[in-house]
Amino acid sequence: MNTAFSANEWLKQLSADGSSVELPELLWYQRHTKVLNLKPSINIHSKLAGTYLARSKGRGMEFDEVRHYQPGDDVRTIDWRVTARSGKVHTKLFREEKERPVFILTDLTDSMRFGSSLLFKSVQAAHLAAVIAWHVKDHGDKLGGLVFSNQHHRELKPQGRSHGVLRYLQALQQCHHGKTNTNGLTLTQALGQQRRLSRPGSLVYILSDFNQIDEQALRHIRAISQHNEVTCCQISDPLELAIPSAANGIAAVRNKQLVVSAELADAGLRLRYQQQQQQRQQQLSTSLAQLGCKWLNISAGEPVIRQLEQIHYGR
Repeated sequence: MNTAFSANEWLKQLSADGSSVELPELLWYQRHTKVLNLKPSINIHSKLAGTYLARSKGRGMEFDEVRHYQPGDDVRTIDWRVTARSGKVHTKLFREEKERPVFILTDLTDSMRFGSSLLFKSVQAAHLAAVIAWHVKDHGDKLGGLVFSNQHHRELKPQGRSHGVLRYLQALQQCHHGKTNTNGLTLTQALGQQRRLSRPGSLVYILSDFNQIDEQALRHIRAISQHNEVTCCQISDPLELAIPSAANGIAAVRNKQLVVSAELADAGLRLRYQQQQQQRQQQLSTSLAQLGCKWLNISAGEPVIRQLEQIHYGR
């Protein structure tokens, strides 16, 4: 992405308005997936063959090591060169290749339908989900998950290749526009369904503002993270984190437009509000870290690719 673009120029490039979710803006991200790393950091337990190397030893395509032959080893894996050189029977071990499903849980509930500068938080969540989805496809993994709002939800079992991605992007658009025939979910209910849907060894992304998180939701996340790698992505808006000193706008007076400015709060109130929000952020990130989850904070006030580049390249 050309980071020299202003935010408005970036919206224009995507043909997006910041408040709705359309397929063209989600398809745009298929060319911008190199800012993510889906390399697993936990053991993979899937029984299906795939593109990741499990820590368990077994038959597979990737050679791992040679060790002394043990009763029960497959005689077809005997390394005859090492056996002849050492005078003792040695066998080859291979690192098994495993498939790792990736699940994205995207929150489009009412608290996410807010934005003060660039995008609604719900739209930013959809954009981040699109980046992840296309990256999953590039790595040959299967994609599934949940998209939910207060009125609708879509549960998607893992599917591979472009079909899995396009199905997920369509679910984002449909749920954001309210074009499904399903009932809505709370964050806690969605996490309960994701807990049932997840397979051991999966990668799970949770995209939400976490405004509605409660003890039951944390219990679901704990259960999911016990056997899966979980990344919690909090989508926030700049106005939620800090009150600006003043707001500018346009006022109509006797058929004329005037630029007006209003002071929103005194410095002491702004500071107390910012400290409260920072404390809440810290408490939430600490709670999720204690559950073994990774933490990523994404602002709805800046293009998501620009933020991921800064994280990935340390800019």
